[in-house]
Amino acid sequence: MPPGHRHFHLDPLGGAAGDMFVACLLDAYPTLRAGALAAARAAADAECELAAHRDHVLTGSRFRVSEDHHHPHEPHGHAHDPGHGHGHHHDHGHSDHGHGHGHGHGHEHGHLSWAGIRANLEGSSLTPGVREHAVGIFSILAQAEARVHGVPIGDVTFHEVGAKDSIADIVAAAWLIDALSPATWSVGPLPLGGGSVRTAHGVMPVPAPATTLLMEGFATLDDGIGGERVTPTGAAILRYLKPVARPREPGVLWRTGIGFGTRALPGTSNVLRLLAFAPQEEASVAIPHRELAVITFEVDDQTPEDMAIALERLRALPGVHDVLQMAAWGKKGRMATHLQLLAQPEALEDAVEACFRETTTIGLRTHLVQARALTRRMHSVLVDGQPLRVKSVARPGGRSGKTEADDLVSAESQAARMALRVRAQRMVEEDDA
Repeated sequence: MPPGHRHFHLDPLGGAAGDMFVACLLDAYPTLRAGALAAARAAADAECELAAHRDHVLTGSRFRVSEDHHHPHEPHGHAHDPGHGHGHHHDHGHSDHGHGHGHGHGHEHGHLSWAGIRANLEGSSLTPGVREHAVGIFSILAQAEARVHGVPIGDVTFHEVGAKDSIADIVAAAWLIDALSPATWSVGPLPLGGGSVRTAHGVMPVPAPATTLLMEGFATLDDGIGGERVTPTGAAILRYLKPVARPREPGVLWRTGIGFGTRALPGTSNVLRLLAFAPQEEASVAIPHRELAVITFEVDDQTPEDMAIALERLRALPGVHDVLQMAAWGKKGRMATHLQLLAQPEALEDAVEACFRETTTIGLRTHLVQARALTRRMHSVLVDGQPLRVKSVARPGGRSGKTEADDLVSAESQAARMALRVRAQRMVEEDDA
């Protein structure tokens, strides 16, 4: 597998829905939470949150979107309120996420055309990769609806999939797929569920017609629990991922995530579980042990100007890795500066002498500690003709990168600095991949 490659296996114990997919990934990768939620909020113009959840058996996360017209994500596994209609009747109607129909039936609240959704996504501020994934997932839904109703794809109009919560689900999923690339995916057998669901447009069989098309080719099982277990949105995301057979040696199991659905299932947790695997060579990143010398002391009688000069000289000493300063309360209620130096053990004596020479302290403390550090390397990339250095760090489960702040000083604004930082780090990620 290429460097940076990951394999993700989805275990649909309770089923699969868009919100469950987002929740299980964010449960496993909490550092991605801010980016995914921001993208979903911007695209759906709705408030989104990731909430901790437990069902007295498992603990995990739920992804929720605030909407005024109905409780977020109730369509998953929910017998729909027959009064929640759109003022017209279709014998093929199904008000869960992902259902659509052809034009010519009237368009009231809750209906958006596929063409309109696509135009909104393509004109959004989402990054190109996220836009591509989001449009791809919606395209799969539109194609399924067009087949079900025998209409051209351009004539498809979505019911609930056009609502804010479903747009948020798909955009958040797209953002996470992009952030976790490159990767391969696999999925366990999908529970069929069963029975029927009452909608504003009539009684429909479970799985819904569009969902059955999207589930073609997937392994399924009947675990004896009825209801709608896989939603059209969940099925479309799974099909978009192009899941492969689970590798015989997928790598080291590095992270797990639990994403809850809305409905409580009898005898089992309504969860989609993520198993994240990293390559052996990446997951077993060398984290070498080393010894460090630590020097600490406080100063309460040196001017800030003189202290700044002293700190720069201490940082420049051979064998000194870093110098930290923190505010502290000294004796007699005086404000003081707490200083800490990290140095190579063999440089300890020279560093102690320099501390006495450069500061007004008359006493300090030293000790040796065991330290660990990740392997890192510096990349140089060119963004709009500007050379930028990016520090790439090999972490268990993946690499991370950070653009050197000193190289961004010439940028005209905070937004410009952020844009340069993101582009530089993406170039390094692509190079690592």
